[in-house]
Amino acid sequence: MIVLIAYTFIGYGLLLYVLNKINYFFWGKKNSISKNDGPSVTVIVTAFNEAYIIEEKIINTLALIYPKQSVQYKFITDGSSDETASIVAKYPSIKGMHLDERNGKIAAVQRAMKEIETEVVVFTDANAMLNKEALINICKHYHDPKVGAVAGEKRVLIDDHSDATAGEGFYWKYESTLKQWEADLYTVVGAAGELYSIRTSLYQPIEQDTILDDFMISINIALQGYSVVYEPEAFATETSSANTQEELKRKIRIAAGGIQSTIRLWRLLVPFKNPILTFQFISHRILRWVVAPTLMVLAFFLNMALVEQKGIYSVYGLLFLVQLSFYVVAIIGFVLEKQHVKLQLKAFFIPYYFCLINYAMIAGAYRYFFTKQSVLWEKAKRKRPI
Repeated sequence: MIVLIAYTFIGYGLLLYVLNKINYFFWGKKNSISKNDGPSVTVIVTAFNEAYIIEEKIINTLALIYPKQSVQYKFITDGSSDETASIVAKYPSIKGMHLDERNGKIAAVQRAMKEIETEVVVFTDANAMLNKEALINICKHYHDPKVGAVAGEKRVLIDDHSDATAGEGFYWKYESTLKQWEADLYTVVGAAGELYSIRTSLYQPIEQDTILDDFMISINIALQGYSVVYEPEAFATETSSANTQEELKRKIRIAAGGIQSTIRLWRLLVPFKNPILTFQFISHRILRWVVAPTLMVLAFFLNMALVEQKGIYSVYGLLFLVQLSFYVVAIIGFVLEKQHVKLQLKAFFIPYYFCLINYAMIAGAYRYFFTKQSVLWEKAKRKRPI
């Protein structure tokens, strides 16, 4: 049980690292790709009541380096009741799309996709700012006909004296490393909505009630036999959640979407058609979404029972003390967060954040099966830019 938990959070990454080293030894690294003559591209931004940041996003988007004749911009503001749509309308180079009713992000994306005529579509969130060469670095990969999608990197800004949300930044650094190693081995298993792109011809509409639309759209590309590559030099930067309550709200929704995605992708659990993708999907997603959070709870109480039988000086006693120490540090992090204590040592809050996201996985599963998870985002508040 503990071995499986360790594999989920540490072992899978180590295994990817070793497999890639073996791969490099026998076949070498992939050749570099030219940045010249990129495909035509449409940048799609979905925004709901983002008046406070939408102009900054527009300026950031229009400053992206790419041949002007080959790029288009669409901003979708469905359901927004603030000034988001009117701010977008001030910029003639951007096509604004707006409906008064709010039907969810995927409904807005599906509507926009019917109008796309470019070879590539880039999706990015309204509160995520891109580096200037993001489009160039993404689109260079489409010279390879085997590439069906490109995932950019998500970066979370953390201030010097951070609170418990520092764990979010650490989490995404680790996620970025896993995605790079997954792409080097075979393919990225799901892209983050802050920045990713797809080959337009490979887009497949998904169910209107889909919670994790970015994950499902990108995984459908991999299921068609194309690779989803990772490009760390195309990155989206955003601030961390305003507090852990806001981060928990976001993670519970993602967890509910993970359960939904697992059910809808059940055929991927059968390894005969695409064994490497199945291995990656189970190791990176299923174990994290479904298995490991429950096993962590069971492992603690089973370990406690074994200590009562075998004694504190047994190997079980040592394992129990390690677990107990970890959770004590997490509880201290929780107390410090409640007291609004900020520390320069960000790593101190990581055990708390780790426990938080695993609790969110259990809470998200409960919400999906026993309550109702709306397809409409309950937007998590984020800190103001540093």
